[in-house]
Amino acid sequence: MDQYIGKLLDNRYEILERIGIGGMAVVFKGRDHRLNRLVAIKILKEELAQDAEFRRRFHDESQAVAMLSHPNIMAVYDVSHTPELDYIVMELLDGITLKQYMQKKGGKLAWREALHFITQIMKALSHAHSRGIIHRDIKPHNVMVLRDGSLKVADFGIARLTSAAQATLTQEALGSVHYISPEQARGSHIDARSDIYSAGVVLYEMITGRLPYEGDSPVAVAIQHINSIPLSPREIDPEIPEALEAITMKAMASDVNQRYISADAMLADLEEFRKNPSINFDYTSADLLVNDGEEPTQVLGANTPHSVRPQPAHNAKYGQEAPEPQHQKRPRRPEREEPYDDYADRGSRLPIILAIIAVVVFLVGISVFLFVSFFSGLGITGTPTYSVPNLYNKTVEEALALDEVIEAQFQIVQGDTVASDLPAGHIVSQTPKHGLNASPGTTITVEVSDGSQSSQAGDTMPDVENLDYRIAMDRLEKLGFSKAAGNLVLEEQNSDDVNEDYVISQDPAPETPLDQVEQVKLVVSLGKKTEMVTVITFVGMPEDEARQKAEENLELVVSSVTEEFSEMEAGLITWQSIENGTSVAKGSSIQFRVSKGPDPNATAEPSTEPSAEPSPSPVSTPESGVTENTISVEVDLPRDGRESVSVVITVDGQQQYSDTVETKMQKVLIPLTASGTRTVTVYIDGQESWTRPINFN
Repeated sequence: MDQYIGKLLDNRYEILERIGIGGMAVVFKGRDHRLNRLVAIKILKEELAQDAEFRRRFHDESQAVAMLSHPNIMAVYDVSHTPELDYIVMELLDGITLKQYMQKKGGKLAWREALHFITQIMKALSHAHSRGIIHRDIKPHNVMVLRDGSLKVADFGIARLTSAAQATLTQEALGSVHYISPEQARGSHIDARSDIYSAGVVLYEMITGRLPYEGDSPVAVAIQHINSIPLSPREIDPEIPEALEAITMKAMASDVNQRYISADAMLADLEEFRKNPSINFDYTSADLLVNDGEEPTQVLGANTPHSVRPQPAHNAKYGQEAPEPQHQKRPRRPEREEPYDDYADRGSRLPIILAIIAVVVFLVGISVFLFVSFFSGLGITGTPTYSVPNLYNKTVEEALALDEVIEAQFQIVQGDTVASDLPAGHIVSQTPKHGLNASPGTTITVEVSDGSQSSQAGDTMPDVENLDYRIAMDRLEKLGFSKAAGNLVLEEQNSDDVNEDYVISQDPAPETPLDQVEQVKLVVSLGKKTEMVTVITFVGMPEDEARQKAEENLELVVSSVTEEFSEMEAGLITWQSIENGTSVAKGSSIQFRVSKGPDPNATAEPSTEPSAEPSPSPVSTPESGVTENTISVEVDLPRDGRESVSVVITVDGQQQYSDTVETKMQKVLIPLTASGTRTVTVYIDGQESWTRPINFN
């Protein structure tokens, strides 16, 4: 996938570097040249891109997620679906995952910090569930912690696609099994409460520093989610407040009907706990058990399952608590008043013995059913598994010769060659990762080092062509070549094929022994050669004629045309943003102002001297000596669920901009033109957003 680095997608998004890889996509850092901001670009993996149905669902799911707008959800800016490529553009976050944050803190967080984080996660889930989107893969790895302490949940809706593309628990899904809900493990119906269970596991891990279930294999962990009850948090750490333990265990109830009915219900309890940490919710361990009785089939919505009995937060402000479910109790036998003979005593035990035998047979039958259905669904019934060996820093030949590989008949397939500090040809990463269980004959795909950053690579000249020249200079400086030392020379030239700032060629060539190199010369691209044009005078032309000459004759882009009152005839150009005679590059933007005719509300002052014909009022043109400048003003868009808003901007009361923009962009840059210090006012959907003086000089 590294062939995308340096490419320009849809003539807008430049791929800068790879920053991550997931189960179905590779994530790159990129630049949005239209809005001049850094973004994250997730490109669908090639093997999945060959499935037309998967690509269609990837596009539809991404479009749906792009409609989410919440401070705790990573924003999706754009979705592209073309015959050649599928990708989504997201905001680039400056932070680390919650999993990495917990590891930095020693694995366990203070309960107040955990409360701060889980509240933000539940707010994100509440927003998504209200729009019918279930995450399906809530785990600390999918939550980003920003520098200001806020959280953003990532990969909404994408987990649905991953589960559809994988019939079994493959290596991409193994990291999620510790957080999977019982109904997901069984392959049963999933609704919003499955996310609540996973969020409960995340909260459990934050306050205890450990996962509720561990096992030798992902299958063993999944079965524990179905059949077991975890150790209570206060048994691990008695300092954990009882109410927070109760919230955690209720969120993790095995029976979905004993869980919180919605994210909002859990948020209500979290808020009550925040206000009063000593509150008692009276949740018991029985809430975690699956009811023995048969549960009728229910139709559940994504956000609020209306057919499930209500479970309000346990506090007086929410009314009386819902009664605890009444478990059937066997009627108590009256104490015997007279002694029975042995035969009568044995006869009284017979029903009990038969009942015990029936229960044992029932439990054995259920166990066999779960074993067969679950393991057959995974396709591993009766098949031995082997632990995947660690292949890091080995060559492919060395990996193939390992006893573990030979015994399990693992297949080693070489994938991408990546930049690394390992020697060339040595394995940098592997899929599946070492330590996981895999079936005999499983294919292990490995990425190998190109040796470009290895200390052993210092013997020969590295290949830096088609790299950003700053990255190339950094690699060469490690080998002793720099501009300061005088043995590194940069030369710039235009190129139609290589993007700006990337290396076109190098001298000496790659693999040249360094002891033969005295100086390195890099030719850096300036991009395509810019053709210049000389701007003419458009003032006094009709708008249609001015637009035609600007766009067709000079190949300029008319970015905006605003109206103003003027003594000139209506429809004529009164002002242009680029002065007559200025040389600019083709494709540059130019702005016009067009006359609306005289202001009908203006009061003409009597002339003190007779005049044969009226003189026109001064026009703010280059000939008048007034210098006007164009600057870009950044406008923050609301994030309250509106899909689009109307944005109007005035300068000293005169409207300069009016358009409808989509809020998923979050910010827009609006060019404004004036001279001196002017009062700029921004209106969003007719409401004043802000007013401030801006110096245009």
